[in-house]
Amino acid sequence: MKVDVLTLFPGMFGGVFAESILRIAREKRLLDVRVWNIRDFTSNRHRTVDDKPYGGGPGMVMKVEPVLECVSHVLATRGEEARVLLLTPQGRRFDQAKARELSQTSHIVLICGHYEGFDERIRLALEPEELSIGDYVLSGGEAAATVVIDAVTRLVPGVLGSDDSARTDSTEPRTTGTSRVTASITTFAAASPQERT
Repeated sequence: MKVDVLTLFPGMFGGVFAESILRIAREKRLLDVRVWNIRDFTSNRHRTVDDKPYGGGPGMVMKVEPVLECVSHVLATRGEEARVLLLTPQGRRFDQAKARELSQTSHIVLICGHYEGFDERIRLALEPEELSIGDYVLSGGEAAATVVIDAVTRLVPGVLGSDDSARTDSTEPRTTGTSRVTASITTFAAASPQERT
């Protein structure tokens, strides 16, 4: 699976892809993730990526030109066939069913919002799917991108040690109906429920 993350703050992903399941997925070549700095696609020396909303209003809005230039470059470089996802509080709620659906996709492009959001022309030009990870406000879409990538990657066949692990995760119906404990009780005072009976 190819995943491209478009962000104003690529440094926020430095350690995320080098640890745990995402590291393993990359080592197995089941996850090919790249992070792109939207500022690299600006046209002025100040690398401006935001502007005041036309007609007034609080805060700043992400400009259309750098985002569209970045998406265009990514699709030309990594392959035109991709699902483009805009991470925004107005989007559809991300859940396990959506993670399963996206895990069947070969290429995902995640666009991280910032400031007061996106210039509406980005939505009009790209017609992306919009995703939200919850009804709360974050400083940007980077944390949301991490959540989506982690949830989707663990469902890609071969990433986990056993594909049964993904099928028995906490949001899936329990198959055994029992509590889960480790075998050893020597370093912990409480025995497992089965051992206490």
